[in-house]
Amino acid sequence: MGDTPIKDSYKSIAAEARGLFKDNGSRFIAHAYPVETEEEVKEIVAALKKEYYDARHHVYAYRLGYTGEKFRANDDGEPSGSSGRPVLGQIDSNELSDILVVVVRYFGGIKLGIPGLIRAYKTSAADAIANAQIVEKIASKMYRVHFGYMSMNSVMKVMKDMDLEQKNQVFDMECSIDTSVRLSAVDTFLKRMEDVEGCHLEEL
Repeated sequence: MGDTPIKDSYKSIAAEARGLFKDNGSRFIAHAYPVETEEEVKEIVAALKKEYYDARHHVYAYRLGYTGEKFRANDDGEPSGSSGRPVLGQIDSNELSDILVVVVRYFGGIKLGIPGLIRAYKTSAADAIANAQIVEKIASKMYRVHFGYMSMNSVMKVMKDMDLEQKNQVFDMECSIDTSVRLSAVDTFLKRMEDVEGCHLEEL
């Protein structure tokens, strides 16, 4: 790694957004959602299949995590590569993660051909993303800091110096605080807490 700064910020969307594309009677209704888990993806896709039960296809693509390592494109019965891939392509060209885009297609009776499908799915997904509010997300790790009462000032100094949020505080003979540390600051946080007497960390 050397001195390469850790990339811990990434772009996602703030809330659900919609897009629409029409071609030769077919309607492509795109929905973009902020998501963090594959479980959420399954629930949303299932809910949309219920809501648009009479639609021909429910094509979707998603990318998850601050490095975007989890992703999937699903053609849902459309010709291979004609639909899910173009949707994922729009997510990637906007450099987004923690996002799901589902495009619901109502067939208009006229076949669009592969180039037509690619254009329709790409354009409707792009429209939904263009209508979304893009936000910056910070990837972080959660820690529980355990320490004795006598070490409270030292622990609090690290918290204040590093501007860390404090949650679930327990102040007794044995104390603990939960905090979230952005990835690029984890090494500094661990080193500083190591120097506090009687302090130990638990990753949550």
